[in-house]
Amino acid sequence: MKNINYIIDGVLAVAVIVLFILHFTGSKQSKVERSFAPSDSASVMPMAYVNIDTLLTNYNYSKDLNEVILRKQENSRASVTQRARSLQSEMDEFQRKVDNNAFLTRERAQQEQQRLMNKQQELQNYDNQLAQELVQEQQRLTEQLRDTLVSQLKAYNRTHHYQVIFGNTSSSNNILTADDAYDITSEFLEYLNKNYSSPNN
Repeated sequence: MKNINYIIDGVLAVAVIVLFILHFTGSKQSKVERSFAPSDSASVMPMAYVNIDTLLTNYNYSKDLNEVILRKQENSRASVTQRARSLQSEMDEFQRKVDNNAFLTRERAQQEQQRLMNKQQELQNYDNQLAQELVQEQQRLTEQLRDTLVSQLKAYNRTHHYQVIFGNTSSSNNILTADDAYDITSEFLEYLNKNYSSPNN
């Protein structure tokens, strides 16, 4: 019985040694296969990243879309301000009439007050409507810009053959560290602006 235990222990020990040797020789081979020098990393690992903040700031199409949004904001603000001034004039006139007892009856003064309150509510609704339309327009233009960037990036990559291209922003820093050789922002930005014809041209 003791001999059987010794034999089993011996077989197990040999098996452990064999596994140990296979494990370490196998891991050395995989380490050798995966190691690469930093100088040729771009050719071994075909990946890159672009800084989205830089693209949004310097891409001419993005600048034009920002101008569109700013103009709409200014137009909305001007329209609301104009209506608010007109309403304020009417309210000042109403107050002047109340102070001078210019209304023939109290009911007439109350009707005028109610009309001005309704007009004030309409102005508030109009302001909210313009703000909502502006948000929707901004979302639409943002999606349009994103689709354009993705489409242009695919076209750009037809000649550069990257397997993966990451996007990096200051608000959500997906890339914690990377060699500058992987940063294709400037090159891609030049490609974008070269292929964009401004509607003003």
